[in-house]
Amino acid sequence: MFERLNRGEVEALLAAAWRARYQTGEEIFHQDTPADAMFLVKAGRLKLTKATEDGRELILDIRKAGDVIGEAMLSEESEYPVSALCVEDTLVCGFTRTRFERLVEQFPAIGYQVIRNLSSRVTWLVSRVDSMSESRLEDRLYRVLVTVAREHGHETEAGLAIQFPLTHEELAFLTGSHRVTVTRTMKTLRESGRVVQEKGRLVLPKSA
Repeated sequence: MFERLNRGEVEALLAAAWRARYQTGEEIFHQDTPADAMFLVKAGRLKLTKATEDGRELILDIRKAGDVIGEAMLSEESEYPVSALCVEDTLVCGFTRTRFERLVEQFPAIGYQVIRNLSSRVTWLVSRVDSMSESRLEDRLYRVLVTVAREHGHETEAGLAIQFPLTHEELAFLTGSHRVTVTRTMKTLRESGRVVQEKGRLVLPKSA
């Protein structure tokens, strides 16, 4: 996220931030609470979710080390539009609006790096839209799994592995379909060998 900053900029960034650790299942911030801080993820992984009017929770994005969350602080929004829930033990650096604005005034390169990060998220969302344009749900779902595995998984002897849980309801949102349909399609992917489910993780074999 801040790899192109010089030593002085990095030191100023560290001096302005506070650090916090969160355990798996803990929230960093909750939907509709005041957007008064932004966070840089130093380690771990979390998901951004949104509660619907009927009480369902939809996953909108997954963030990892190097990503920023709480970007609503930079806009005119007064509340977080989503919740941030840790799917792994997570370490973050936090910045209040006032502290971050002072940093950007003194070190414009820091603001530029945030813009770069936000632009990369737009690129990711565009790729997700492209995956949803596939006509067959089997292809759409597999492409979404590949995208998630490449960004958040890791290489094993068997293939790319996704370690954290993804519910069928979350996959339904990511593919623009329904949970029941995703359940049937996941069964098809497993039967065809394109996806392997083992010990609480999904593996995309290299030969698929």
